[in-house]
Amino acid sequence: MPKILYLVSEDWFFASHFIPMAHAARAAGLDVVVVARGNDHIARITAEGFRFLPFDLSRTSLRPFEAVRDIVRVHAIIQSEKPEIVHCIALRPLLVGGIAAKWAGTKALVLAPTGLGHLWIADDLPAAMARGLVRCVVGSWLRGPRTHYLFENKEDLSEFGLDADAADVTIIGGAGVDPLEFPVLPEPKAPPVKVAVAARMIRTKGIAEAVEAAKRARALGAAIELHLFGDPDVSNRDSLPISTLQAWRKEPGIVWHGYVQDMARVWREHHVALLLSYREGLPRSLVEAAACGRPIVAADVTGAREVVRTGENGFLVPLHDVEAAARALAALAADAELRRRMGAASNAHFRERFTIAAVTAEIEGLYRSLARR
Repeated sequence: MPKILYLVSEDWFFASHFIPMAHAARAAGLDVVVVARGNDHIARITAEGFRFLPFDLSRTSLRPFEAVRDIVRVHAIIQSEKPEIVHCIALRPLLVGGIAAKWAGTKALVLAPTGLGHLWIADDLPAAMARGLVRCVVGSWLRGPRTHYLFENKEDLSEFGLDADAADVTIIGGAGVDPLEFPVLPEPKAPPVKVAVAARMIRTKGIAEAVEAAKRARALGAAIELHLFGDPDVSNRDSLPISTLQAWRKEPGIVWHGYVQDMARVWREHHVALLLSYREGLPRSLVEAAACGRPIVAADVTGAREVVRTGENGFLVPLHDVEAAARALAALAADAELRRRMGAASNAHFRERFTIAAVTAEIEGLYRSLARR
């Protein structure tokens, strides 16, 4: 049976986002192997019938020795597994897995930079130099007749000199969300209007800005509560300290819940989705909120612009502008009809592009075409 090997940094990332994609691979006649750091989600992946190989891939270091070591180790896995397709997800796996797969002569290579993250947010010289290296490797050296690029937004293509109309580029609506799991329901009783942020508790997700915006909206007289859903990410340099999150818990109208698995329940119990992230590939939390028919307030950045049409299904506010975010929250808190109208527009936009059926059909077609080469 032909095989696809997914290389991703963390098991939780694969389990939360890419299980449907792996199902599409199996529907295309491929045996699925997942290579990632194993923590608490291996059982979820193997329960789906996919094979899991633990691999500790650094998510932050670009030191040459560690990169070469990882390339050699991934090359050995590829040589042993002999997959027809290697699918690399996120920047570090793209670099390591892409080079290893090209070295091994893999039949087809899929490169999926789901979000460019810290490296594209940072504005210092080392980050600028690293971006240049990544652009060269991913956009030029790894490009070829056996390589296909998979993006979640239209804007990131230009970072690698790629064209949305090119035959080797596909743009998809993230990993897809099932409307049966995230159904549209009437909003809960108000006031207060409950605003939810669902994200890792890291600085670049705009958590501090969300807290400040909620405080200022309350100062404007808005009857809102801010609820934060997510844990810190200790392997990320921008992770927020537990002490900071616990201190916010003591603020009026601010609640930190930690990680919650049932996100459909979160959107059922909240009125508005908020994400003031600095940059995204495609924010799944906002797609899920849109599926449930919730209006959205988000920073006007790459990725968020794919989900939010300002004035239609929510508000895009300038990055770091907590005053604008506070005014948007206050406007939604004061107008139930505005929330209803924008929520309906969110769901309509979701059904146009982001359903699991639409995404997996496109992915299955891509895998079939790559396997036939």
